Amino acid sequence: MTMQMDETPIIADRETLQAKLGRANRDLAVLYEISGAMRTTLDLDHILYIILTCVTAHSGLGFNRGILFLINQKERCLEPQMAIGPDSGEDAQKIWQYISDVKPHLEDLIKEENVTANIQRSSLLQAVKTLKIPLDHNNPSPLVRAYHEGMPVHITPEKIGQYHNDIFLQRFRANELVIMPLKAKNKVNGLIVADNLFTQKPISEDDLRLFMMLANQAGLAIENASLYKMVRHQSHTDSITNLWNHGFFQDQLSQEIKSAHANHHVLSLLILDIDDFKKLNDTCGHHNGDIVLREIAHILKDSSRENDYACRYGGEEFAIILTQTTTEQGMVIAERIREKVAGHPFQLSADAGGQKLHVTMSIGLGTFPEDAQTKGELIAKADKAMYIAKFSGKNRTCS
Repeated sequence: MTMQMDETPIIADRETLQAKLGRANRDLAVLYEISGAMRTTLDLDHILYIILTCVTAHSGLGFNRGILFLINQKERCLEPQMAIGPDSGEDAQKIWQYISDVKPHLEDLIKEENVTANIQRSSLLQAVKTLKIPLDHNNPSPLVRAYHEGMPVHITPEKIGQYHNDIFLQRFRANELVIMPLKAKNKVNGLIVADNLFTQKPISEDDLRLFMMLANQAGLAIENASLYKMVRHQSHTDSITNLWNHGFFQDQLSQEIKSAHANHHVLSLLILDIDDFKKLNDTCGHHNGDIVLREIAHILKDSSRENDYACRYGGEEFAIILTQTTTEQGMVIAERIREKVAGHPFQLSADAGGQKLHVTMSIGLGTFPEDAQTKGELIAKADKAMYIAKFSGKNRTCS
C-alpha cells in the first residue's frame, strides 16, 4: 500500500523562498546602483540630492517623500537641508505617470543640473526649512530620539497621534513615517525622514532593512563630502581674515562674468583699500595691523549678501563680487561698508596703548557690462576708481 503525501506545503515554501530570493536580488541590485551613484561626486549638496533621490526614486527605495537633516554642531541642533517629494496628490500622479512612460534610470535622476532646480521648487523644504530642532536630551521630538539612540524610529498610524504637538510633524503632516539616522564612524551626522503620504503603502520590515543599509552608505558619503568641503574651503581662504583668497577671487569672478553674460545679468565689483595702512603697521606694529584686517573682514562679511563674495585681494586690499548688482546698487552697498568701517572703534592691543583707532577705506566700483566686457577690464576699472578715491582725499567711494 502506497501513501501519498500532500505536496502543497512544499510548493508554498518553495514559492516563499523564491519570493525572498527575488526580493534579496532586487535589494542587492538597488544597493549596488546606489553605491555607484554616491561615488560620482564629493560635492555635499549633490551627495545629499543623490541620497534623497535614492530614498524616493522608483529605482531606489520608492518612498513618496524624504527630508534630510544635518547636525549643526555649533548650535547643537538638527537643521533641514534638502527635501524631495510631490507637492500634492495630483503632482504625484503626474510624476508617476512620467516614470511609467519614460522609465528613467537612477543616473538620469541624479544629474548635477537637477540639484538647484529641485531645491528651489521644493515646497516641502519651504515648509520646514526654518526649523531648528535642539538636540537636548529632554526634547521629546522623535527626531531627537533617533539621533541619541542612533536607531531608526518607525511611527506607525496607531502611534502618530502621540506626536500631535511635535512642531516638525505638524508641518510634515504624515500618518506613518520612518526616521533613519545616518552614521559615520559610529556617530550620527544626519537623519532622513521618509513616508508614503500619497500611495498610503505601509512601511514594512523589508523596507526598514533596506533603508538601514542605504543609511550606512549615506552617512559615510556625507562624512567624506563634508571633509572635502572643509579642506577645499581652507585651500581657498585667507589665513588671517578667513575671507576668500586671491586665487578663489580670480576663479569666481571669471565664473560670475561668464554666468552674467549668458543670463544677461549685471555684475559689480568693489576694490577696497585701507587708508594709510603702512603707517598703521609702522606705528602700531603688524600684530595690530592684523587685528584691523580681521575686524574689517568681519564688517565685509556682515555687509555682504548671500550670493556675494568677500575676498582678500592682497595686502591691505579687499574685493567684493556683487552678483546681479547695478552701479547704483553697488554704490549704496559700498557707502554702507565705508561708513561702517569709519564708525567702527578699532581696539589696539595693550602693548600698543589699548586706545581706539580710527580707520577709513577708499573704495572703487566697476560694473559689467556697463564699464567692462572682460574680467581684466572690470578689475582695472574698479582698481582705477579706487585710486581716484584715494587721491581725491581718501575715505570715499568712486565709480
